[in-house]
Amino acid sequence: MDSRTGKAIRLGRILRPETGCAVVVAASHGVMSGPPSGLKTRGEIESVFTQLRSADGVMVSPGMIPLVEKTWVGRDRPGFVLHLDWKNHARSIYTPGKDGRSEGVLAQLADISEVAACGIDAVMTYMYLGQKDTALEQAEIARNVRIARDCERHGIALIIEPRSALEGIDPDALSAKVMSMYCRIAADIGADLVKALWPGSVEDFAAVTSTCYTPVLLAGGAGGEDLHSTLQLAADAMQAGAKGVMFGRRIFRAQQPASVLRALHAVVHEKQSVEQASLLLE
Repeated sequence: MDSRTGKAIRLGRILRPETGCAVVVAASHGVMSGPPSGLKTRGEIESVFTQLRSADGVMVSPGMIPLVEKTWVGRDRPGFVLHLDWKNHARSIYTPGKDGRSEGVLAQLADISEVAACGIDAVMTYMYLGQKDTALEQAEIARNVRIARDCERHGIALIIEPRSALEGIDPDALSAKVMSMYCRIAADIGADLVKALWPGSVEDFAAVTSTCYTPVLLAGGAGGEDLHSTLQLAADAMQAGAKGVMFGRRIFRAQQPASVLRALHAVVHEKQSVEQASLLLE
């Protein structure tokens, strides 16, 4: 018996085997910044989650699981992704550090053995680099290495979202050069998928995906009110070599999340144009 088989099975529940791509919904924002628009109340959470069945994966925080566990029960359901971390980087309320900025701290929310027992397919962890305090960077590397080895032992897929600790301070924090460095570090540590922010252009994102041999999923970031721009962002990411998207607010804040998912599937899996996919929003 080999845990690599378990990891392959779990990863195949997120990346569609026929395309090698995925559309994952990130719905775990509350654990870091409080109730987000679109998922503020129990009723809103339950309503949105009834429209997420077609997603390739849905990510939640540990406390949300009992509320929405039926999302993953049964055949033809999304992959089960757990947001493994809490962080306080650049939080808008009770902002940490001087002037609301600090190099940030993180905490792990669950043990990987507990994750395996719960039937979860993948976990997502952050990896912040570039801190002025080098001990913080060392701790982040050590933490992610430990999680990667634990995931290997238990056959759990690992998604790492590498970030610059100097976002908002260093104008180069989202440059292709910096992102290529930290995405490659994430892959070399053992990430099965890397989640990355948009650096600003197809050319810059292509420089990131081409130097990261692990599949890269684009993070949604802020925005999402304009659904056409959401589809265009996904199309640009695919053109740049991404293997899909991991969007949150761009999906769960929409009036019809299921329609947004249909359109994103058309872009990511079927390689339809933005204009063609937009017809599925109606």
